[in-house]
Amino acid sequence: MGLMKDIRVLTGGRDWRGRSRTPRSAVAHEPPEPPREFPTGWARTPAAQKARRALQRGVLTPLTWTQTRPEIQGRDRLAGLKGPVVFVANHSSHLDTPLILGSLPRHLGERVAVGAAADYFFDARVRAVVTALIFNAFPVERHRSRRLRSLAPLLLARGWSLLLFPEGTRSEDGWMSPLRLGAAHLCVTQGVPMVPIGLRGTYAAMPRGRNWPVPGRARVVVRYGTPLRPQAGEGARAFNARMADSIAQLWAEEEMGWYGSLRAQAKGELALPTGQQLPAGSWRRTWESTRPLGASAPKPAWDD
Repeated sequence: MGLMKDIRVLTGGRDWRGRSRTPRSAVAHEPPEPPREFPTGWARTPAAQKARRALQRGVLTPLTWTQTRPEIQGRDRLAGLKGPVVFVANHSSHLDTPLILGSLPRHLGERVAVGAAADYFFDARVRAVVTALIFNAFPVERHRSRRLRSLAPLLLARGWSLLLFPEGTRSEDGWMSPLRLGAAHLCVTQGVPMVPIGLRGTYAAMPRGRNWPVPGRARVVVRYGTPLRPQAGEGARAFNARMADSIAQLWAEEEMGWYGSLRAQAKGELALPTGQQLPAGSWRRTWESTRPLGASAPKPAWDD
């Protein structure tokens, strides 16, 4: 009887499958990961700004322009624009940020802070320092399980424009992903305009996984769209939809030309280029994206 009693005691805390019946309240509590703070204010001091101008003008931009064949369109749409504004672009390559910073008018480019993934660019001290200095980058948390105090509203309040990539990460196949609401919410709540940017050819020039552009100086295109301003009573989702529509139109200019893309947009025939219209299989989307861009697409006669 003693043995049977011991067996009943041992098995009493388990169900018929042998799983523990320990209540959840008795399970050890693991506190959430504390927010990670990355101080980047030093990167916006006068000394750091002078160093950044020298690095960008003397090294980063010339190097990018010698390794690729950039074609910049739509800079006339930025005439008279004053910051702060939020620049948003599709994202498929590490070339995207240098191309945008190197092509912005000087009065805007010198006052831009770049949102960079906290878990990628700020996970090691050396990389964080280099990223913050060269790009005036600040950390953006991509994972909901972690909370990082956003610097974006504070930077806008201090007169800094922002460069954000609302897809949240670089494309794996050169096509786009749905845009997250963060950038649109920021524009609506802070009452600042948004400038859409369409990038083409950067995936073919330097796809994900490469640390240097492909040989041959691939043609890449940076297209600036007309600034969009939040309308009275407009919510973040509605503004995000307008933002996506503008980027889709800029993307389509490469194949359809400026006028053709505007007509298609007016007819509601454009959508974010996610590649879903292609046959199933990521290999096909990647193959399409790595083909070099052809000759320059038609553009407005007044474009600079």
